[in-house]
Amino acid sequence: MEFCGFTNLLMVICCCISISISHGSSLGNVTDRLALLDFKNLITHDPLQIMTSWNDSVHFCNWTGVSCNPIYNRVQLLNLKSLKLTGSIPPSIANLTYLTGINFINNSFSGQLPQHLGRLLRLQHLNLTYNSFTGKIPTNLTHCKQLTVIECSYNNLVGDIPVQLRSLSNLVVLGLGGNNLTGTIPSWIGNFSNLFGLSLALNNFHGNIPDELGKLSGLGFFQLYGNYLTGTVPSSIYNLSSIYYFSVTQNQLHGQLPADIGLKFPSLRVFAGGVNNFTGSIPVSLANASALEVIDFAQNALTGTIPTNLQRLQSLYRLNFDENNLGNWEIGGLNFLTSLSNCTSLEVLGLGRNRFGGELPSSIGNLSTQLKILTIGKNGIHGSIPVEIENLVNLGLLGFEGNLLTGNVPAVIGKLQKLEGLHLNYNRFSGSIPSSLGNLTRLTRLFMEENRFGGSIPATLGNCKNLQNLNLSSNNLNGSIPKEVIGLSSLSISLVMSNNALTGSIPFEVGKLDTLTELDLSENQLSGEIPTSLGSCISLEVLHLEGNEFEGTIPESLKDLRGVAEVDLSRNNLSGKIPEFLSKLLSLRNLNLSYNDFEGEIPEGGIFANTSAISVMGNAKLCGEVLPKCSSKKKPNSLIQTLVILATLLVIFVIVAVCSVAIFIERNSRKKHQQASAENWQAGISFAELKRATDGFSEQNLIGFGSFGSVYKGVIDGKTVAVKVMKLEQKGASKSFVDECNALRNIRHRNLLKIITLCSAVDDHGNDFKALVFEFMSNGSLDEWLHNNNNNKRLNFIQRLNIAIDIGCALDYLHHDCETSIVHCDLKPSNVLVDEDMTGHVGDFGLAKFLFQDPLKDDHVIMSVGLKGSIGYIPPEYGVGGEVSIVGDAYSYGILLLEMFTGKRPTDEMFKGDLTIHNYVGMALPEHAMDVIDPILLVEEEEDDEIQEKAIIHGGRINLEEYIISVMTIGLSCSSRLPENRLGMDLVVNKLHHLKNSFLGSNKTKKIIHVN
Repeated sequence: MEFCGFTNLLMVICCCISISISHGSSLGNVTDRLALLDFKNLITHDPLQIMTSWNDSVHFCNWTGVSCNPIYNRVQLLNLKSLKLTGSIPPSIANLTYLTGINFINNSFSGQLPQHLGRLLRLQHLNLTYNSFTGKIPTNLTHCKQLTVIECSYNNLVGDIPVQLRSLSNLVVLGLGGNNLTGTIPSWIGNFSNLFGLSLALNNFHGNIPDELGKLSGLGFFQLYGNYLTGTVPSSIYNLSSIYYFSVTQNQLHGQLPADIGLKFPSLRVFAGGVNNFTGSIPVSLANASALEVIDFAQNALTGTIPTNLQRLQSLYRLNFDENNLGNWEIGGLNFLTSLSNCTSLEVLGLGRNRFGGELPSSIGNLSTQLKILTIGKNGIHGSIPVEIENLVNLGLLGFEGNLLTGNVPAVIGKLQKLEGLHLNYNRFSGSIPSSLGNLTRLTRLFMEENRFGGSIPATLGNCKNLQNLNLSSNNLNGSIPKEVIGLSSLSISLVMSNNALTGSIPFEVGKLDTLTELDLSENQLSGEIPTSLGSCISLEVLHLEGNEFEGTIPESLKDLRGVAEVDLSRNNLSGKIPEFLSKLLSLRNLNLSYNDFEGEIPEGGIFANTSAISVMGNAKLCGEVLPKCSSKKKPNSLIQTLVILATLLVIFVIVAVCSVAIFIERNSRKKHQQASAENWQAGISFAELKRATDGFSEQNLIGFGSFGSVYKGVIDGKTVAVKVMKLEQKGASKSFVDECNALRNIRHRNLLKIITLCSAVDDHGNDFKALVFEFMSNGSLDEWLHNNNNNKRLNFIQRLNIAIDIGCALDYLHHDCETSIVHCDLKPSNVLVDEDMTGHVGDFGLAKFLFQDPLKDDHVIMSVGLKGSIGYIPPEYGVGGEVSIVGDAYSYGILLLEMFTGKRPTDEMFKGDLTIHNYVGMALPEHAMDVIDPILLVEEEEDDEIQEKAIIHGGRINLEEYIISVMTIGLSCSSRLPENRLGMDLVVNKLHHLKNSFLGSNKTKKIIHVN
């Protein structure tokens, strides 16, 4: 009986437990179903109709993308990968308490991640990659102790990585790349002992890479590229032998690559650190990492050469060292190419912008037939292109630009039928353009400018039906333009054939270029009329036909060029009236009709209202507002003549009477007029946009400062810009802002810093705020290049000469080519900016002055005077009340020129008493010129590419002394104490150009000193 009673009791207990489990499961089922329906209700776009299966006809465990626990019938996995869903995550997702995995990868989910995710205590895998989630990473995820995978890459998450996540000790994968996260990389990530994959790429992290990451003994995937990290890669990380993927590309890291890296990373497959500041040589030990597939360290400062033992890397498909300092200009510098023929998987080989010299070996044809990209541009390579290049049948890009290559372009290049980009520009190729290039039907870019090609343009280029960009300028091409080429409707970016000797008329087929942006046929011998079909090129923004022999009128059909911004028809034989429709083209910003035979009255309004944006000089028959008044063709009778005489006398009397009043009004209204001009300059940018562009004007983005403001680096519409914020509390800052606006509003020159927009508003505190937005110059200021201890920033002779010419051209334009001459008044190295191509740009017009013509004198006078400029560069006459003038700028330029080639500032401590930089150089010339030049030039003389080329050919080295003497003599002439003895900038530019041409001219005319 007792046993039966115990048995009955046990059965009762089991039944109760079963009923409880069943009841709990039933409640859980309801909860899960409701949570899923909440999720469904927030789906706003479902093109694949996934949600139609989420209905009552089937159990929710059978809904698409839903997997349940087989015991409890509770939702265990939501797998909606790549289903094109749009929507957001409801807080009720937290009710799916049995959920272990969420996979929403590759959809369009948005909104913030709910903190309620932290209630999913069983969650192990969270993958939200490739969506549009916003906001911060939920701190409540710290409660999900079982998480092993957090993958939220490629969303729009912001803020720091929450410190609360440090407790997730089971993490195996942490992927947060491709967001907008900020702050530093937390050192506590180094405590995740199980971590295998770490991706923090493409964010805004700054600071150093934590040394603690070196404790991740099982780390295999290490990806930090695309941030703002500084310092060096900790040595502890280089000891992680488990790493197979290593990428720190596009940061600000420096240091050398460990010599034994290939031994420390034996499983390495990807090794990438491009766009940093790494130095030293390429480790030879990389050949020991036999599984390597990618080596990419482009845009660094690596030296030496490519190790020949890399031939052992049979899996290598990308080898990229573009833009380093590899090579030493020596003959045979590319011999390592022979060894790379054993890398049979190679698809990308980047060697451009280095210091490789010598000739292209014929073994280049033995490289992998899988090669798709080959770039060797901007080196010191001479000789011809080997015909063996024809073996590289899979090439899509071939870059030989910017070398010293000569001879004919081999016709066998026409066999590379997969080519999409062919860059042969800036060499010394001669002969004719091979007609076989017409076989390259996939070609989209063909650059052959700045060579010595002769003969005619082959009509076969018309077979390149995918060509978008064609540049044949600055050659010796003759004959007519083939209609097959100019009628290529695929041309959408640019067609440039300027500076040749082309003849004949423009084919009517030009009208097929209805998507072309730029057409430049200038400086040829083209004739006939401008074809009316040109009006069909409705996408044109730039049209250059100057320097030809066109005749007839401007066709009325050009009125359809609604988007054109720049038109130059100068120096032709065009006639008739200037069409009225030109004033209706609202996009037109620059119009040059000078030196033709136009007649009649100049149209009014539109671009003709901006006299600095048009040029009509050299058209004697024109009349209008700024030219002689247009007179009636009828002969006036005697009464009319009498009335005209009386009216003239009356006008003269009135002019004399009001002259003094006009002068008074002019002086008092000038400041007000300038302020209005600045405010109306163009549509500005708001304070909020600038604040966002510069990350709140953060210190990390501060790149410079001056007397009247600070300069920040920013990003507007994806373009990097420089933002000059005026320090309005500084006396003269407001006036500097107005003066700079007025100086820059109507000037345009390739060597002047381009202003993009301005901001005149109030800041967050209600204070006045003014700023100017300029194009960003990636290479900083000339001052940084002249006066620093960075071996990576050294200017050789030809670079200094080029920049000097750039500055001179800018001043020549300001002085002589503006409608009203402009004096810069503050020329110095810190106000000269250098772009990525090492082209100089004159900036900072805060002290600039306009010169106005005095009707009683022939020379220019300034409306206001005063001591303007920076100490050391101010001309002596300004210090005694002399008037601001263009010869004052010439003085500053002369001092700057001496500074550029001596490496000494005019304010150097050595210049005391009567000793100035002018006297210092003057006393040294000519016998001791080499005693006062910048010592860097003595070092660079051995490394200079132009000099080295001649040294290779002649077995000696060029004597720079004669060129140094010439340059310094020009500097002394410009900086003469007497203004009347200074050279004008037009003459200076001519002299420097002549000097440069002489330097780059025939090798046989150079004085050679043989090396002992």
